[in-house]
Amino acid sequence: MDRTVSAWVTSGDERLGVVGPFAVDVPWWADVTPVVAHLRQALGVDVLVLRLLEVDGGEGGRGGHVTYHVEALERPGPGRLTTPPADPADPTGTADPAGPAGPAGPAVLNGPERLRMPWARIDGLRELLGWAADALTTAGRPLSGPIRQHRTWNLSGLFRLPTARGPVWLKATPPFATDEATVIGAFAALDPSLVPGVVASGPRRILLEHLPGEDCWDASAETIGSAVTRLAAAQAELVGAVPPGLPDRRGPVVAGRVRDLLAGDVGRELTAEEVDRAYELVERWPTLAECGLPDTLVHGDFHPGNWRGDGGPPAVVDFADAHLGNPVLDGIRARDWLPAAKRPVAAEAWIKAWAARVPGCDPARALAIAEPLSHLSYAVRYQEFLDGIEPSERIYHLGDPAGSIRAALRTVAMD
Repeated sequence: MDRTVSAWVTSGDERLGVVGPFAVDVPWWADVTPVVAHLRQALGVDVLVLRLLEVDGGEGGRGGHVTYHVEALERPGPGRLTTPPADPADPTGTADPAGPAGPAGPAVLNGPERLRMPWARIDGLRELLGWAADALTTAGRPLSGPIRQHRTWNLSGLFRLPTARGPVWLKATPPFATDEATVIGAFAALDPSLVPGVVASGPRRILLEHLPGEDCWDASAETIGSAVTRLAAAQAELVGAVPPGLPDRRGPVVAGRVRDLLAGDVGRELTAEEVDRAYELVERWPTLAECGLPDTLVHGDFHPGNWRGDGGPPAVVDFADAHLGNPVLDGIRARDWLPAAKRPVAAEAWIKAWAARVPGCDPARALAIAEPLSHLSYAVRYQEFLDGIEPSERIYHLGDPAGSIRAALRTVAMD
């Protein structure tokens, strides 16, 4: 799915103009690497993508025509930008930023927004990147070149920082994300090879060692078995010893949150029959508990795109959805996001891993019972995203809670 881009460029409070539309070779809206590369060449100065303003077309976070707010770190030379269309509410571009404006007028570009992430504001970005540079210096690994922006959206900002001893990755996360340094530390104490090394961390930010290799979307049977078995082994060790402060997503808690969704706006997106059937599904959580799997530290998004490997045992990344809950959620995520022919490999490895570590439990039955419940769990998580992000970014997740509930119902229909 193709993506084209327009960039509304500012420098501080000044609107400089527009670049685009232009095509990029990566469809994902959050991946700004090709956007930054094109704009650096077009403008002759370094830039940072602050945030998405609007999307015309596309779906699922990719494709269509995407408009971004971009900050030029120096003033570009003359003739490199197109004069922006006049804002009917502010034809001179001098209106109060808090006042009304057109689609990309000053209020949209610079106006205050309570839920805007720090890395979506230039002052927040400067503070974040300054913190990272100072932290690397303190760690004895000062920057050896310019910081490069790779991803920005409502769930994270991701930057590559070069050092003489290899690259380091800076990740910033929102208030509704789990503290990744805490989770990585808990797993690293049991199996250091399971997670990336932490160079430094702070509130809602972390510096991570680079992991060579690639994401494991088409993992071998050996890689699948290694990832699933090693995570389960660490999770079993952490039963009763999870780090404090984790979000509580144990069965009764999630069931209550799903009922809240069904009774609110999400329920109004569903038919009456769908709501009734979803309420019936919620009653499966006690049956899942009967399978005997203990609550522990759950990754929360354990698909193979969050495994990183170079031929050896893979490491696991992205712990922003980690929580206290039933580990079956990770077993289902690992299985269902692999190619169909490899899903039985993940299921068998997960079943064997938990059967060996918790005598008397029934992980195979848990996988079957939890299939629809996993979708209900993600409906709750998607609503947390929507409740915590600014309006222009909601397009990433609009309809996802209701869509996940419908996915749960389809799963039951296929039983």
